[in-house]
Parts: sequence; structure tokens; C-alpha cells
Amino acid sequence: MPDPIPGLVVRYSYLWLDEYRQGQEEGTKDRPEGERVVTVLPVTHTPPLDRNLGVELPPATKHRLGLDEARSWTVLSEANRFIWPGPDLRPARPGDAATIAFGMLPYRLFETIRQRFLAAIRARHLGIVPRSQ
Repeated sequence: MPDPIPGLVVRYSYLWLDEYRQGQEEGTKDRPEGERVVTVLPVTHTPPLDRNLGVELPPATKHRLGLDEARSWTVLSEANRFIWPGPDLRPARPGDAATIAFGMLPYRLFETIRQRFLAAIRARHLGIVPRSQ
């Protein structure tokens, strides 16, 4: 199981804020156990309605991580928080915990996402979905 370091892209069954508000407890789609609480942001093919609440992933980064070729954005308006490692992490190969990780974001891209995510928090444009342990 990899350590949950900032910038790590993982396979995770993300639970969207609107799904959580409707009473769902599990994510409906897998997304590209411990005492550390981590925050994960979703990656989606749907462009954000507000450009300030999403960061597009460059094609070269997507290729290096082994993601598909369609345009994708990191969503900054919501996040899931859970104790690492959580039950919603999804290995690419069943039984191989190391395969939950696609790899690392480039430092500059991660810093852009981090800074814009913090700005969304300060502007109160963020919904946090707590996940079960």
C-alpha cells in the first residue's frame, strides 16, 4: 500500500456531494486502512461550470499516469475525507494494494491545484463528504 503523499493520484470510489446529500454511502463509479486522515479531490471528464473550481489535467500528465485520452479536470468544489487506507480505494489488480496508485502529479500542477483548492475553501465554495471508515 503506497503512502498517501500529496499529489498521489489514486483509484478511489468517489462519493459526489449530491449523491451524499441524497443519502448514498457509496460512490457509483470507481475513481482514477490506518490513522491518517486524507482528503481526495475527484477527477472527471465533465468541465466545471465555474473555471475557477477546476484544473484541467494536461494530456502529457494523463498519458504518463495511464489515464484515458479524454479531457479531464480536477474538481475543486468538493472533496472526500477518510482515514487512510479506506475501504473505497480500488486496486487496478484485485488483491494488489500497490495498484491503487496511478502515480504522482507534477509538482507545479499539484501546487496549482492545492492553491486553488485552498482559495475555494476560503471562499466557502467547498463541500466535504466524510466517508465511513
